Amino acid sequence: MKKVLIIKLGGLGDVVRTLPLAKAIKESYDAEIIWVTRNNAVDLLKNHPSINIVYSLENCGEIMDKNFDVLYNFDGEDEATMLAAKIKAGKKYGFYSDGGFVSAFNLGAEYYLNTLFDDEIKKTNKKTYQEMMFMSAELQYRRQHSSLFPSNKDRKYAEDFVKKNKITTEKLIGIHMGADSRWPSKVWHENNLKEFIKLAEKENYQIILFAGPNETEEQKILKKELDESNIKVYANNPGNSFMEFVSLVKLCKAMICSDSFALHVSLAMKKPTIGLFFCTSPNEIEDYGLLKKIASPLLYNFFPEKMNVYNEKLVKSISPCEVLDALMKLENKNK
Repeated sequence: MKKVLIIKLGGLGDVVRTLPLAKAIKESYDAEIIWVTRNNAVDLLKNHPSINIVYSLENCGEIMDKNFDVLYNFDGEDEATMLAAKIKAGKKYGFYSDGGFVSAFNLGAEYYLNTLFDDEIKKTNKKTYQEMMFMSAELQYRRQHSSLFPSNKDRKYAEDFVKKNKITTEKLIGIHMGADSRWPSKVWHENNLKEFIKLAEKENYQIILFAGPNETEEQKILKKELDESNIKVYANNPGNSFMEFVSLVKLCKAMICSDSFALHVSLAMKKPTIGLFFCTSPNEIEDYGLLKKIASPLLYNFFPEKMNVYNEKLVKSISPCEVLDALMKLENKNK
């Protein structure tokens, strides 16, 4: 059995959408797979049937003395590329550090590398992230999918949430409020979100309003406003673990979110998903036949050169009615 090392540190959504590589590599080599990631992503990988051992970057010193048959580094971050350069392996794919600059071990990895540094290539790229990572690994891409695997404890957390709130899940949808704070225009404007929730409530949808630690106060304020308008929504605990979050997403019949961790979790759990794209590329997201992409008409005024700029007109540019229409079509399609 070959020993294979995968390095993928972050972000969390990218870790999730890199998981199909572990499955494909396991099938190709019948390999023992060791994965190095950041400490906050370890729980996302722990129960995955294709991964034998998970190390956090902060606690992976013992792998430095090991010899691997194959190394795959799917991460361009300095810590990942420097680690990839130091690890002993018979064959290496992906990215490494060469004199402080990120470089490609192999020809297949060069295309993705070019998208990181050339805005024109990034803007015109039609390949999904998964397709580019499979190119980097020199493996055949067949739209391979991989789920996440919550523990029994995580699943019970979600079951208890349903019982405590007396939720019927027949028309339960999740709405994720946030996104990475580096991209402030990824997030739908609060007024549009509120209007959508009011419209969805009239169509008898039940709603979990998902938030993470960065959206704790916004979730609290929005829920209070809706309660005062006699509109019932449920709220996750913004401090819940990632796998508790995954278990709650699994309850939903559909998810609505921006290009974020929530979107990749939803697709991993095979949930019909509506993705809102304001300043990032819809083309890089594999839809798996589950995702309805709604792109802002202003997207290419900002992507990729001004992705990190907040613009109120941009985050208001997808209407609540358009999203509700997409949701109802998804519902009818999956009946």
